Amino acid sequence: MDKEGFRAYLQNRNLSEQIIQRSFEIVDMFEQFSIARGGHAIPTPSVDDFKEFSTKMMHEGLNTYENYLALARYARFSKNRPVYLAAVELVDGGEVMDNLYIKVGSALGEAKRDEVFDGITFPPMGTPNSQKPIYMQAAIDRLLNRVDPETCKQILASGLRDLDDEYYQEDRKKYLEAGDIDAYLQKRGDDFIAQLEQIKNDHELFFNQEITDEVIEFVQSHPEIRQGVRQGNVIVEIKIPHMAKEYLAEQDETKKRYYYCHCPWVKESLKDGRSQIPRTFCNCSAAFVKKPWEVIFGQTLEAEIIESVLQGNLWCKIAVHLPIQV
Repeated sequence: MDKEGFRAYLQNRNLSEQIIQRSFEIVDMFEQFSIARGGHAIPTPSVDDFKEFSTKMMHEGLNTYENYLALARYARFSKNRPVYLAAVELVDGGEVMDNLYIKVGSALGEAKRDEVFDGITFPPMGTPNSQKPIYMQAAIDRLLNRVDPETCKQILASGLRDLDDEYYQEDRKKYLEAGDIDAYLQKRGDDFIAQLEQIKNDHELFFNQEITDEVIEFVQSHPEIRQGVRQGNVIVEIKIPHMAKEYLAEQDETKKRYYYCHCPWVKESLKDGRSQIPRTFCNCSAAFVKKPWEVIFGQTLEAEIIESVLQGNLWCKIAVHLPIQV
């Protein structure tokens, strides 16, 4: 391990010495595991090494969010992109099931919450994404059997991700500087294209995906993806595909839905086209899309699903209802 280089990398992210030392410990364990598994002196961990090490972490109680994040950071620092993506995949959205439990309790009370989740296992950190839809299907099916569809929708629409308002303050600032909604949308789209261009030129990743000229052209040609389209007091948005390069190259519609989906609790269930996740679950995605607008306007907003991959569409289209005075 390049400890000095990794230390500088972590210090640049304003991480404490305690976190840095813990990161060193888990990374060293991973490298030693990789050496022993591969029989070579210089560790070049593979995705298979990471998956096996993740299983070891789960067996030994080391499968904490912080440990997975440390491994992801080291993989990124050492330019091991495959392992970085594998690590990020396991932590992305890891809070969703716990937050569902909390939101159900807040909305329905502890007794009803306990009834909904009775016998339902919560997947431990490190559970492969291929297994997560089984857990989520059981929870949403149970919820739908205990409450009416509208109540279920409202619980999911309250959002199951940990989204800090602070993260969206820059959006609010840009909106106020733009002066009106249409000018802001144009600026939002221009900034997004510039960001994608920079990522492509720097050979970096946009979250977990490679950006190509074809991807940028696709975003440019779809204003719902580029910036959002205003229809009166409604903003219609489509998220960029989770794996846009693969999405654009694919002709099979089942595979296109798989490449489009961002949700780690749904995605793998779309692989064979027979997802059993109730379509109402995508209201959680609607909550994600409306979050920046809620911070911009300082109030809770409504959003609705127009199209989604769980409904058989090739993308997810969300309508966010803005305040009437806009």
